[in-house]
Order: sequence, then structure tokens, then C-alpha cells
Amino acid sequence: MDLVCYERDQGFVLARFREGEFDYIDAASEVVETEFFRYLGAQQLLRDLAATYPTPRQKAEVPLWLYLASNLSLRLHGVQSFHAYPYVVRCGGMLNAFGPTVAAKVTHPDTGDVTLRCAGFNAKNSYDRQTPCDQDFLRKLARDTEAVALQTWYNRDVARVLQAHQAFDPEGLFIGDASYLFVPDNPAYEDSVRLLFDAHGHPVEAAHLASLTPQQAARCQWRRCYKLVSLLHTDRQGRFFYRGAVRVLPGAASECPVLYALVDDFVAAVGPGILRRLILDRGFLDGAAIGRCKQAHGIDVLIPVRQNMAIYQDALGLLRLPEVVFTPYQPPPPRPLVAPRPRPTPEPVRQREAKRQATLQARQASAPAPPPGETLVRAEVAGIDGFQSWESCPVPLAVVVSREVYGDGHEDLWMLLDTQPLGAAGAAARRDEYHLRTTIEEGHRQLKCFWDLTQFTSRAFALVVNQVVFVALAYTLLQLFLRQQGRAELNRRTRPRVRDQLLPSAAVILVYCQQRFATLTPLEYTELLLTLAEPARRKILHKARRLRRELLHALPNPRPP
Repeated sequence: MDLVCYERDQGFVLARFREGEFDYIDAASEVVETEFFRYLGAQQLLRDLAATYPTPRQKAEVPLWLYLASNLSLRLHGVQSFHAYPYVVRCGGMLNAFGPTVAAKVTHPDTGDVTLRCAGFNAKNSYDRQTPCDQDFLRKLARDTEAVALQTWYNRDVARVLQAHQAFDPEGLFIGDASYLFVPDNPAYEDSVRLLFDAHGHPVEAAHLASLTPQQAARCQWRRCYKLVSLLHTDRQGRFFYRGAVRVLPGAASECPVLYALVDDFVAAVGPGILRRLILDRGFLDGAAIGRCKQAHGIDVLIPVRQNMAIYQDALGLLRLPEVVFTPYQPPPPRPLVAPRPRPTPEPVRQREAKRQATLQARQASAPAPPPGETLVRAEVAGIDGFQSWESCPVPLAVVVSREVYGDGHEDLWMLLDTQPLGAAGAAARRDEYHLRTTIEEGHRQLKCFWDLTQFTSRAFALVVNQVVFVALAYTLLQLFLRQQGRAELNRRTRPRVRDQLLPSAAVILVYCQQRFATLTPLEYTELLLTLAEPARRKILHKARRLRRELLHALPNPRPP
């Protein structure tokens, strides 16, 4: 069965309905999931994604677009177990987007319960279908899809689909990151490893353990984990966070070569010019790979430098030169989640806010002053172009030196390396740009805490990768949908908050006609019926009675209660 898309066309459907022509009428609650899947269908995203999916099946009895839609629906609901699929289908809005040819509401002849009647895609069921496909089909297809093939599909084919639908920002800002995915301490989790982590979730090497205080050592614990290496795409305003590429590894594997392999695959898939700027942390320091990014792909890399590197010591020596001048640095102001409301604030609300601000200021004034060693007096930046002392890096580098002076007189120095010359913008612009890396923390926090990225219900590595890939895909497609709907400010909200903002909506009447549909409120539908001409009213009455008789016998083989 091919994917059937329904186009919203109020004028056409209402004009045909006034003539007595329609295919089906249903009632539904317009939820964000329904609009999301209508967007995917209208944009042919599901068809494009299914065309390249690495299915292990020789015979496709259930179309791949339905498998993808079902998997995405589970992730949108924050459900990772395939056994919850029947519940998600009934309470979600996915099937509303596919119209009555896929599913229709009927009444069980024995219990009187309202359920779904799904046409299905084969004749192998003994009872009438109440879901478009069985949850066991979803689980087995996910388990049998090879982990490497699935990740390659996401990193190449999905990237091409996103590019075709103009998802990438022209400035081409990408951020590389590696993060640990913790699982229960069960050795049955395939390819997982146990590592020692400190209280902040950072791995602790055995040689470093002896240097910790007894209190710090007592807070360390062994945890079983995987490692997720990803490319995150955003813009300077932080309006979206797309996952451009992902790779799941054992927790002890090195992330550095994997990230640069993801960069090579991504550029090979979408071509040069999409990834223009790559911001990394010091865990990805590799001179040869950074030089290859610049020379082979035209990608400028911005990355911190370690203090034990020769280029760091060389920059320290050049700071004594008179032409190296530090200038004051002021960090950019925080970006609001949403724009200020255009309507005036009521006077009682303004008074309460003024009183709250006065209370906060009084508390801050009476609070004890922080120690001088923690009081930042000033921040300064300086830049030096044309460094070539990093032997493994074949391209010249710019060094951005940040100096922070505290109340007790001590200074903190840290440096950034950049393959792009400083230019007129200067060193302060490079430090502002590196500040974008904080968006990684927000993106990972949303995926881990609100999209249940690490709640793995299976210990098979293929299903672990399946969950990571489809959470990343649902996360990315939902943000793309919100941008297209003019709701980009919701991309910085958590998944439950997005649903709170978009779910409340009135129930509507759906009228289908010739693969088009119209939505009407109950009052609008009632008014339309009462103002129909007599010939059209008789035609609608005749067809409505026929459809009602057919629905009474729509479950010839119902599942027993």
C-alpha cells in the first residue's frame, strides 16, 4: 500500500459538500502530532526517508513509511517500548493525518467500546486489526536492522533529505560533541563498558584517582555506559538544534577519530558549503584532522588548546610583545526564550513584579560578599594571527587569549585556536562564537531528560542504536516543523512544554473528499448542514445512512473481550 496524503483544502471540500459530495466524516482533536504528520506527508518527508531506509527484509508486507511514522510517534510520546504502540496509536494523533483509508473509528459489537478498524497491509490476521501494524513487527524490524547501516542511513541519507527540504542554515554552524549514555549495571547490554566517574559525571583515570581527596574519591562510582558522538547544527540565535549526524560507541572508545569521520561522511553526503564552521572542545584536538577539514572541505575549526601544548607556551611568550594588546571583554547578553509580549502588562502584574524585583535587590544587598578569589574583576581578550608552531597542523592558526582577573589578584588564562584569521571582528567575536558551545548542554539536557534518550528497554545493541537514531530524528523533524509553522521559539523548550503549548485545541469535524479535507468546529458544521440546499441535503443523508450501516458491520471478526 502506497502512502496516501491528504491535502487541507477548505474551499474545495466545502464547495463539494454543498453539492452533496463527500467521502467520509470524522471527529478528531487537533493535536500537535496530527499536524506534525500532515507536514511530513505534505512535504513527502516520509516517502523520501523510506526510500533509502536500510531494511533487512526481502519482502515488504508493511510499507516502510508506516514503520518510520510509528517509530517517530513513539518517540514523540516519550515511549521507548514497542509494546506501548497500541496505546500510543489510540491516544495520539498520527492516524488522523493518514485519513480513513488507514484507520476509522468503530464500535465493538460485544463490548460497545469505541476502537479503531485498520485496513492493514496483508491478510494474515485472524481478528480485525485495531492497529495499522503489530508492535511485534516494529520491534523485530528494529532489532534486525544492522546498527552500522542504520547510523550510516541517518548520517548520509537523512542528511540529504534535510538538505533537500532546506533545513540547514546558510551560515553553516555545527558543534561537535561526545556524551556518555548511562545504562543499568548489567553486562547483558551489548558493547557497553564499566568506567569510573566522579561526582560531575566525568571519567576518572586510575592514575588520577590517587590525587583525589578521600571525600572526592568516595563520591566516585563505577557506571556502565555507551558514548554518543554527534554533530549538532544551530544558528547564532539558537532557534533550533538539529542532530546532523550521530554515532553510538562503547563508553571507552575514543571519540576524536569518530567525529572527524562523521564530518567526512556528512560533507560527502550533502556536498561542500553546508558545514562551514565547526566548534569543538579540547577532546577533539588533532592537528592533522583539523588541517584536513580546512584544506579538503573548507571548514574553519574553533577549538580550545591544552596548556601542555607547545603552541600554548609559544603564545604565552608572545604576550609580552607590545603589539599584543588586551581589550575588555563583555559576554553577550542572554537570549530570551520568547520575544516580549506586544500587549501591555496589566497594572497589578507590574506592581507584583516591581515588588519582587525590590525584594531580590534587597536580598542581594544584604548577602555576604563572595571571597575575593571568586570575584571576577574584569575579563579581557587578545588575538594573535599566523601561528604555525603546531607541527601536525598544516594550516596557519589564529590564537585567541582570554584573561580573567579576580579580586585577589590571580589571573586565569585560556586559549582558543581558529583556522580562520581574526579579521576585523577581532578576538572578542571568536570568544562570543565559542560561547555557542553552551547550546550543546541544552540540547543534551533535552534529549536525556525530556526525550528519555537513555531509558533503554532492550539490551540488544541494535535496539539501543535504533532508539538513539529515532529520538534524534524525531527531535530534529519536530524542530524543523516548528520552524516552518513560525513557532521557532518553542525549539528551546522541553518536549513536555512544547506539548503543553500546542496540545490544547478544540475538537473539530473532519470532512474528506477526493484526498482533501476540511476542518470545521461543531457549530460551523451544524450551520453548514442547516443551510444546505434540499438536493444536496438528501444526497448527504443517503450517503451518511449507508456509511453508518457499513460501520455497524465494520468488525466481522472482532477480537473477543
